[in-house]
Amino acid sequence: MGSHSITCHPAEVTLGVLGPILFLLYVNELPSWILSSINMCADDTKVWRVIETDLDCTALQMDIDVLLEWSDQWLLRFKPQKCKVMSLGHSTHYNYVMRDATGTFVIERTTEQRDLGVIITDNLKPTSQCVKAAAKARSVLGVVQRHFKRLDPQDFLIIYKSYIRPHLEYCIQAWSPYLQNDIYCLESVQRAATRLVRGFKKVPYEDRLRILGLITLAVRRKRGDLIEYYTILSGKENLDPNQFFQRSDTTHLRGHSCKLSVSRCRLQPRQNFFSQRVIKDWNKLPQDVVDAPSINSFKNRLDTHWKNTGYGH
Repeated sequence: MGSHSITCHPAEVTLGVLGPILFLLYVNELPSWILSSINMCADDTKVWRVIETDLDCTALQMDIDVLLEWSDQWLLRFKPQKCKVMSLGHSTHYNYVMRDATGTFVIERTTEQRDLGVIITDNLKPTSQCVKAAAKARSVLGVVQRHFKRLDPQDFLIIYKSYIRPHLEYCIQAWSPYLQNDIYCLESVQRAATRLVRGFKKVPYEDRLRILGLITLAVRRKRGDLIEYYTILSGKENLDPNQFFQRSDTTHLRGHSCKLSVSRCRLQPRQNFFSQRVIKDWNKLPQDVVDAPSINSFKNRLDTHWKNTGYGH
């Protein structure tokens, strides 16, 4: 069992003359035309379906045909040359086609697709995204290195936090690395960056972080996940917690009153999804941290708890 996902792009020449409101009027009814799941962002449309039999492939092809019918009716035609199909979790290679006035096009298959700045692969591993993020951060680091031979700690922190680290953490909840090579790929950028501080070249990495008041990127990712858990579970984000988490019905265990259940996952990528990877860390938090009245209060209480327990320091 697996799923097929298809990305479509309307013709750029047509989109260029549409205002945002008119464009929304055009596309808002699109999900009601098809039976498969659909997600739209600006001029990108993604359609996906769980594939168990050939009938599911046929149903997905029928939805593609309906999308083309809609595009012809509204004169907002898709470009077959820009459309891709990706299979997740199985090796079924059904050929999906798009038909227009010029002929029939077999939609190109891909194993890697960039989506809103994040690289998605058919095996759901974040290796490609880690390599891309590290390369971007290193390119900025190279510019800094050429212009500043040595930096004071205060100047370094301003530059690093503003121009280098954001590349390593863009949309990180969606692709947080779990393979050791990927983790090291990102961490090596911070290792190299901290050597730019005056007098730090021969100082051990852990000591450089302590002096600068930084923590490893792996600890920052865990901290970010826990903060996001808090914002979702406390209702401070307009998201349904039931889409991500399952509340634990066990009441006799020690700990706070908002414990979560760990789902059984067969595949490694699923075990490391956002909704799974830090549940154990969340369940270990004390009650006063979980009961924080605001996000800033949660951050401060979490940092204090970690400092008292020696975690991340």
